[in-house]
Amino acid sequence: MMDWTDRHDRYFLRLISRRTLLYTEMVTTGALLHGDAARHLDHDPTEHPVALQLGGSDPRGLAAAARMGAAWGYDEINLNVGCPSDRVSSGRFGACLMAEPALVADGVAAMMGALPGDLPVTVKHRIGIDDLDGYDHLCRFVDTVARAGCRVFIVHARKAWLSGLSPRENREIPPLRPEVVRRLKADFPALTIVHNGGVRDLATAVEHLRHVDGVMIGRGAYETPWMLAEADRAIFGEAGATARDRASVARAMAVYAERRMGEGVPLQAITRHILPLYHGVPGARAWRRHLSEHAHRRGAGPEVILEALARVESVPVPDTHPAPAVVT
Repeated sequence: MMDWTDRHDRYFLRLISRRTLLYTEMVTTGALLHGDAARHLDHDPTEHPVALQLGGSDPRGLAAAARMGAAWGYDEINLNVGCPSDRVSSGRFGACLMAEPALVADGVAAMMGALPGDLPVTVKHRIGIDDLDGYDHLCRFVDTVARAGCRVFIVHARKAWLSGLSPRENREIPPLRPEVVRRLKADFPALTIVHNGGVRDLATAVEHLRHVDGVMIGRGAYETPWMLAEADRAIFGEAGATARDRASVARAMAVYAERRMGEGVPLQAITRHILPLYHGVPGARAWRRHLSEHAHRRGAGPEVILEALARVESVPVPDTHPAPAVVT
């Protein structure tokens, strides 16, 4: 989710769901230790609970970056061992590290040693890479990293081909194998195992939760964010919990945009994330079109969001998302 789940997107998603755990985009240790750390780490207090996702392989660098994440107040530090991009692999981090479980374990141990005891370190990874795709290798990887102290594994239920497939193809061509993630939970019952990959609605998430401890939703939540409107009730069991209606979210984002634009943030950096707010309901096209055509113009301000909302409200739009078909 690099370039997607930045602080503006996370603020937007938090308006829709109070309880879901949000993740930053992957940030490399080098970007934090040698770049503009505040640009990557600053976040709004309302984003909590929020996890910092790191990319790196040097234990000392990971420890230093994890300390920075703790100082900025993040609720979890996550090590990405799942990204298949060539750029990531060439830097010796991401999915290629599945071939080096001992190095990942060293990184986890270093991070845990640098953090307060109650701040969790988690690992996000694939079920395999290239020819290292057997279940035995996956178990060795998890066992090795768990022995270093990691208790939470977020498992993308696809292998990754690091040679021959693009990152996008790696999200689509290798088949989803949720049964592997479920088997992993059965074989490591003391660990928290989270399913990742292919989840497009809450009903699917609930079905996975019959077998594992958690579900990560990436592009599904970005492309159809209102799917999270019932998450607090359907997933977390908060009786009567519902999200505010779409219009109030839009108005809140206009207020947020005014504040951030006062700090020099371009309006379009914010509105690009809210384009799918009305996905699937009447008025969606008018909403997207107005934002797309006007947010980038010189002098554009938060009123663009309110103008887009006015165009939506000229079409009958339900205030609340219909309850998903949740499996119980």
